[in-house]
Amino acid sequence: MVSGQTQCHLANLNDACQLHADVIAPFRSMQKSAAQQGIDLQVASGFRSYDRQLAIWNAKASGQKPLLDDQGQPVPFEGLSDLEKIYAIMRWSALPGCSRHHWGTDLDAWDASAVSADYQLQLVPEEYQPHGPFYKLACWLDEHAASYGFVRPFAVDKGGVAPEPWHLSYLPLATQFEVYLSSTFVKKILDNAPLVLGDALKNSLDDILERFICPPSQR
Repeated sequence: MVSGQTQCHLANLNDACQLHADVIAPFRSMQKSAAQQGIDLQVASGFRSYDRQLAIWNAKASGQKPLLDDQGQPVPFEGLSDLEKIYAIMRWSALPGCSRHHWGTDLDAWDASAVSADYQLQLVPEEYQPHGPFYKLACWLDEHAASYGFVRPFAVDKGGVAPEPWHLSYLPLATQFEVYLSSTFVKKILDNAPLVLGDALKNSLDDILERFICPPSQR
């Protein structure tokens, strides 16, 4: 369940999204409240499986998908060391088995009423900043999300995961999963995964744990 390899804890929010069964009710309550302020709160991504996260990781680690710098701009793949590639990947994508999306407690939120039906959602900070289409949603979440149990685990840039104003976590459940994110847990994942750059990950595991994987509140 923690590593995204089972789905017994999930329920359908809609035809396109699954969340932890105990997150559905608080999210719908928050969604209903937002609607009263003209905000159509929707989920771009909820549960993400281990296999899906592994595919994302391996595509980036092998150069099939671009790596991005802190400003979200592509960087030359060949010019990076293995460790630099890992840091570039983890700035924007979680290690398979360690993504908070595995738990079904975390989701990426946006406001469908703020854009046209053919809008191409990017999930970049600019969309949630002043003059961005989802700024109203961002302000509303700042004021109200905690009332429904949701927090933004990556609201502040601490040098690890890039700021994600769209990322919400249902804290009452997420904290129960966070306690499993230990070096022992991660080493087991690395030993059993067909992971590109796996050896380099193992060689720098302590720093990677501290920077990217430990619960944000502990960094």
